[in-house]
Amino acid sequence: MKPDPINPYHIPNQVMSIEEPMRKTEQEIMPDRTSKINKPAGYDIYPYYSLGNQKIFSRYPSLCDYIVEQKTVIIDGYVGVYWNRLINALAEELNSRGLIVNITETSSYFKNEQEINTLLVPFLGAEDAVWGKKTTLSLSDYFNLDALKRTTVDSAAEINIMIGCGAALAGWDAPLIYVDLPKNELQHRMAAGAICNLGMRQPEGQMEMYKRFYFADWVVLNKHKKALLHQISVFADAQSESGLNWAFGKDVLEGLGRISTSVFRARPWFAPGTWGGQWMKEKMPQLNQNEVNYAWSFELIVPENGMVFESDGLLLEVSFDLLMFSHNENVLGKHAAQFGDEFPIRFDFLDTFGGGNLSIQCHPGLTYIREEFGENITQDETYYILDCKEDATVYLGFQEDIEPDRFRESLEKSNANNEAIDIEKYVQVHQAKKHDLFLIPNGTVHSAGAENLVLEISATPYIFTFKMYDWVRPGLDGKPRPINIDHAFKNLDFSRKGDQVQQELISKPYVFFEQDDQVGYHLPTHREHFYDVHRLEFDNEIEVQTENICHILMLVEGESITVTSADGTRSTFAFAETFVIPAAAVSYQIVNNGRQRAKVIKAFLK
Repeated sequence: MKPDPINPYHIPNQVMSIEEPMRKTEQEIMPDRTSKINKPAGYDIYPYYSLGNQKIFSRYPSLCDYIVEQKTVIIDGYVGVYWNRLINALAEELNSRGLIVNITETSSYFKNEQEINTLLVPFLGAEDAVWGKKTTLSLSDYFNLDALKRTTVDSAAEINIMIGCGAALAGWDAPLIYVDLPKNELQHRMAAGAICNLGMRQPEGQMEMYKRFYFADWVVLNKHKKALLHQISVFADAQSESGLNWAFGKDVLEGLGRISTSVFRARPWFAPGTWGGQWMKEKMPQLNQNEVNYAWSFELIVPENGMVFESDGLLLEVSFDLLMFSHNENVLGKHAAQFGDEFPIRFDFLDTFGGGNLSIQCHPGLTYIREEFGENITQDETYYILDCKEDATVYLGFQEDIEPDRFRESLEKSNANNEAIDIEKYVQVHQAKKHDLFLIPNGTVHSAGAENLVLEISATPYIFTFKMYDWVRPGLDGKPRPINIDHAFKNLDFSRKGDQVQQELISKPYVFFEQDDQVGYHLPTHREHFYDVHRLEFDNEIEVQTENICHILMLVEGESITVTSADGTRSTFAFAETFVIPAAAVSYQIVNNGRQRAKVIKAFLK
């Protein structure tokens, strides 16, 4: 059988076009090989871990070699992948070898857009709502599943490929290739209008797309990925413009297993914001200096971070959740039964150096976030002041004479008329000093003021910020940012006012151990926080036992440290880099590499 000259690859006509690789950001794509990375002396935005030699492979021809060996494959993966580009690249390479190729694309089997939209109505809230509720649907609900399962291989073709999101649902008996995409790259493509939500043909506005991703698409795709985990023969990383890097599934899972008992660091990513500052641009030389500012660093926000592996100079990124799906007991130890696949603590930076104040805001209570948004845990936060100028401040708690009705009236008037208000009539402002820890349990009014570099140590949920006052300024897109007064007033705790704020919401450190040059400080958190914080200070070295609890750490003063876990794994971390010691590591040693006294923050579950 000869290929048809009009459609030589047997690809459905509607997927013949190739997406233009577009992304809206000044930041570069992570390099696909180490030779393209300029390693800095300090903070490194591209941490990676070795899989050993000859474990990662590069470009389409090598993947096609594998496909030719198998003859029939399933290629499943994540939303945001340039599927048409991948299809055409594979088809072109296979056809160049004189092979007859049959490609079946899953997008032909999605339910129509109206059906999918109807299914998602209960989970996306009102049309203008910022948030929805995490869906209870599965990926199969997006498809005409019976039709997808009736697809069969073409016996006349030499190569058969089922490809696209949900490809494994077809039930073909064939090796499974899974194509993943980091969440930061997905959002850069989303911002450019280069991708669509699952089952859609045209992109919507960014807020609508992100809401749909967060509450629907990512939920069903993550559930699907977890179900497939031990069936995956090949993992591929789709972020590079030059093609795919890929590795065999067993090697990736073995690599995840090794780091789940030693020490690791997720790849951070960075985002600008209306209040963003310049500290990270100055201190992190690998960041693109053309970005207007950097407001956030996603140091350890597990739903959006990735883990990077290396072999023979080639890099492969997989989503952090793979580690939790496969080795959550190693990572979380005695808390694994409580939190399951969720990694409950997050670290991120809020940079307001040379920037502005964050909005006056609060976060939802536990019952509210569960009932309204479908989350399991709520957004209880702390602000650790990593660096600041002398005039830096934090807004926290109400004034003693707060009158809720008058406060709300003032906020609503400001929002309606775009008028500034004297927020300090209602909200307390506190001087910020390096190494202070401000406690922000849910329902607490708060904001980080300008001229801070805040390490936000928090419970993992990260998008449920109820803004009440945003200083009468637009977002980076020139439009007002959403104000959520009604949500806020259903959650604000007006008892957190006056002297109680100083007593209960600003941590009072005390020494819990002292030996030779080592001092351990306990920075007590609020009774509502399910995590606690220690600061370890030492000149030379210190030994720490995990006691079957996961530790999240950062060097907050000093040049660099070397961490050696009980299995002999050794890693060096610079100032301000976040790293994780899993519970299964048992113990670890930290050595101070600098002349200055080292100070290390350690967060852990109570």
